[in-house]
Formats: sequence, C-alpha cells, structure tokens
Amino acid sequence: MNILICDDDREIAAAIAIYLQNEGYATLLAHDGRQALSMIEQNELHLIIMDVMMPEMDGLRATMEIRRERNIPIVMLSAKSEDTDKIMGLNMGADDYVTKPFNPLELIARVKSQLRRYTLLGGRAAASGEGAYAVGGLTLDDGHKAVAVDGEDVHLTPLEYKILYLLIRHPGRVFSIDEIYERVWGEDSMGGASTVTVHIRRIREKIEINPGEPKYIKVVWGLGYKIEKLDGAPSR
Repeated sequence: MNILICDDDREIAAAIAIYLQNEGYATLLAHDGRQALSMIEQNELHLIIMDVMMPEMDGLRATMEIRRERNIPIVMLSAKSEDTDKIMGLNMGADDYVTKPFNPLELIARVKSQLRRYTLLGGRAAASGEGAYAVGGLTLDDGHKAVAVDGEDVHLTPLEYKILYLLIRHPGRVFSIDEIYERVWGEDSMGGASTVTVHIRRIREKIEINPGEPKYIKVVWGLGYKIEKLDGAPSR
C-alpha cells in the first residue's frame, strides 16, 4: 500500500517514511498542502499522514480539498494538543489525530488500524456484504458499500460508513457514545466522546437536509444516538 507523508519538517517526514518502509509500505513525501494535492492526482494512495502547520497550504485546508472528492484515510499530525484543535481537524475530514511529539510505534499502529478499516469498509474491498437497509429515503447497500439519500449517492469515509452501518442495522435502538466508539474504533472509549460527536455531525451534514433538525440520526439526551424508525424495520 502507498502512504503519502506530508510534513514541512523534512527530517520528521523522512523518519516516518523509514518506520513505514520497515513495515512493508511504500511511501511518498510532500512538504506542503499543494504538493500533497498534486501527488494525490498522480498516484494511487491508500492513506495520508498530514501535518497541520505548513507553508503554502496548511494541512487543514489540504484535508478539506481532499475530502471534496476522496475518502482516503487521513491521519493528522499537530504540535497542538488542545481538544479544540483536535475537533477542528476531525471536522475538516481527518480520520485520526496524533499530537507531536509522538511515539513512532503508536503512529504506525494508528496507520495500520486506519488501513484495515479502509480495506474492509469500502476503500478498496469489494465485500460480499450482508444486505441492504432502508430507513425512509436513506439507503445503505453493504454489498457495494454504497449509501444514498432519496436516490442521490452520499460519499462517506470508512469510519462514517461504519457508524451509519451500526445504527441503520438497528433502527430505534439507542447506542451510547462509548458503545459506538468501542464498536467502530475497536478500542477503549476513554476520551473518545468528542471524536464520536464530530463524526456524527459529519454524517448528518451529508445525509440530512437540515442537519440542525435531523430526520434520520437522532440524539437521545444523556443516552446516545439512534437511527429514527420511519418505515419500520430495515429491508434486507
């Protein structure tokens, strides 16, 4: 698999590349957001490691541009550790967020985790799937990893897809934030509440006519989230 490392600190980028190459990945290097966008157009990529603070075009703006057309997993790097900065990165479309200075082994573990989800949840895999689900005008075809609203295709990232898949399979059932995190991310939910909330917001922006008054994904205050039951049980 091909991984693009975008960081204006050339020593950090080169060091990350060595760790990834030792794990068997092919790496490409860019040193600002514009270079990254150009390389994305010219190469088949499976994951991007994107620094936030860079000249020419920063990582946040580059991530926004990438998300207009592509669902490649993006792991964001930043020297800022505030929750607001993490939430901003996730809002822009990042799938994960690592704060500098970081343990290279942790970064590699996060890369592997994102690649597993990407492969299984619609990036490269042509999975056989378990059926189709419909709630009102919202449909999910797990065989083709396709989501649509009123017949219009909706492009979700692998994590967004997995959250929606979890909810739409159980219309009316409330899932706590901790349960969503543990099922989708596959790890302990400690500190994951803001991450789930950001991803739910991004899903709503893609599937709801008015995200401020959602039709499909409802919050049950103090408990969690559910897919509203509109047409009874989902079709299979």
